[in-house]
Amino acid sequence: MRKRGLLLSFNAAFEGVLHVLRTQRNMRIHIMVAIIVLTAALLLGLSRIEIVILLMLVAMVMVTELINTSVEATIDLIVDKHNPLAKIAKDVAAAAVLVAATAAVMIGYFLFVDHLNQTTLDALTSIRRAPVHLTFIALLLVFLITLGIKATTGRATLQGGMPSIHAGLAASAAVAIIFITGNPLVAGLSLLMTLLVMESRVEAGIHSTAQVIAGALLGGLITVIVFQLMR
Repeated sequence: MRKRGLLLSFNAAFEGVLHVLRTQRNMRIHIMVAIIVLTAALLLGLSRIEIVILLMLVAMVMVTELINTSVEATIDLIVDKHNPLAKIAKDVAAAAVLVAATAAVMIGYFLFVDHLNQTTLDALTSIRRAPVHLTFIALLLVFLITLGIKATTGRATLQGGMPSIHAGLAASAAVAIIFITGNPLVAGLSLLMTLLVMESRVEAGIHSTAQVIAGALLGGLITVIVFQLMR
């Protein structure tokens, strides 16, 4: 029961994220900006610490947006007519998002400014030599993009919907392993694991065949593009 309760809690949390993505334009903008920023960090060769700081900034902005949406929904539930205090509460919650976003932009500027004039072959080579970082960025991009597509298609849950996030992440990991190892045997095993993940989602009735194929193709394509950009 504890295990089931924990899984339900995680699913409820992700449904909350998907609901905000579907209903809040600002959150969709945050996701697009996060994808652009992470891609730029990859191309410009930011250090591990700088990428960690960027991830913390992205999380900070998204968390404040989630809290803002929660505050607005709670107020709308309790107050059914115009109330000055309700307006203040909503304005303050929105201000929290503004402060977080402004701070993220300012800090992001200082992180990127020293790299903007150093987009050289040496920087690209150094990124290629960090396959772990490259793989992490690819997986994160796959997750964010598939999550955004799932939200916009009207399925505000991880259980089903187009495309399959699990299949996308599995395919992304398989492609990354193929690029890193270059070993035919390992490549075959990686693809087999991806197929098993896809099959399990279909067998469980969570996704259709088209949904897992779409997720796998999207995850694999994004990862190929990320790795090819470094060549």
